[in-house]
This record gives sequence, structure tokens and C-alpha cells, in this order.
Amino acid sequence: MTTPPESAAHPRFAEALRERGLQELIAEVRHFPESTRTAVEAAAAVGCELSQICKSLVFAVWGSPLLEHDRKPGEGESGEGKAEEGVPVLVLVDGASRVDLERVREELGARKVARARADVVRETTGYAIGGVPPFGHRTRTRVLADRALLDHDVVWAAAGTPYTVFPMDPKELVAQAGGALVDVRERTA
Repeated sequence: MTTPPESAAHPRFAEALRERGLQELIAEVRHFPESTRTAVEAAAAVGCELSQICKSLVFAVWGSPLLEHDRKPGEGESGEGKAEEGVPVLVLVDGASRVDLERVREELGARKVARARADVVRETTGYAIGGVPPFGHRTRTRVLADRALLDHDVVWAAAGTPYTVFPMDPKELVAQAGGALVDVRERTA
């Protein structure tokens, strides 16, 4: 089920762990022969509850005064340089939940929030969708972490590939990601 520690995590993510003094987590990364790209696949592979999976999702945000400093050079006042891209924001949420875009929009005081395109996710994080870890990205982005992640002693997150995950205390994970604790899950009836 697992492979040697140095080969399991994506090299960029393994380096991020070392840079943060978390090299012991490299040995905790698990590689699976079947995909862990979705939360359902990851939970089945690990053998944990769906809510113990930490999804790392990138959204495009337009018109947020909180993200003015995050605009790319040449973008207009609205934060729309390339109108289709917006400013990337990472949202961490448990695998059993869906992100409520309206709650993200309200949290950031934005005009509009949408799921980021796959090429924007890769450009921003350095990883493909389905393998995006909660930290260790190519660029620095604003991070929102849903409070429900803290309902567990351990959560599992992608380690840079769609076949690898690692366990971590959720409070430490949010701290390492530089996340602001918020409520952005869809409300249940």
C-alpha cells in the first residue's frame, strides 16, 4: 500500500515539509495504486470517515477589497486583469461538505466567486486538481479554512499527487496553510 517515504509525496511538497520542519510527515505520506483524487476515493483508500478528508479547493474571486494586495500587476481596480481568472483563493473544507460560494463571497466582501479553471489551479499551486495539498504551493494565496475541519483529531490531505495523502492534526494543518478559520460549508437543512 505505501511506497518509500521519499518517493510518495510530490517532490515540491516534500521540500515544503522539510522547509517547515515537518520532515517527519514525509514518512507518513501514503501512496495508493488507485486514485485518491476525490474525497470519496481518498476516504475509501485510507479507511476513514469522509469528513476526515481535507479538500484543498481553489476559487477565483473578483472585486474583494481584502484581496486588493493580491492583484497581479496590470489588473484593474476590480481585480480583473484577465476577466476570466479573478484572484485565486484556497478554501480548505472537509470531504463530506460542499463549499457555499455565497458564504465565501460574503467572507471576502467580494462581488463574485467561482470555481477556478484547472490551468489557474495548476499555475497558482503547482499541482493538478485532485492532488493539491493545503500548503507548499508555487504562489502565496489567501486561505480560508472551514471550522468543521477541527471536529477531528486527524485529517487526511493530498500530498501533491492524485495518489498520495498524509495525516495531520487539523489545527496544525490550518496553521501551516496560513488559513483563517471561517464557516463556508453549505448549510444543512
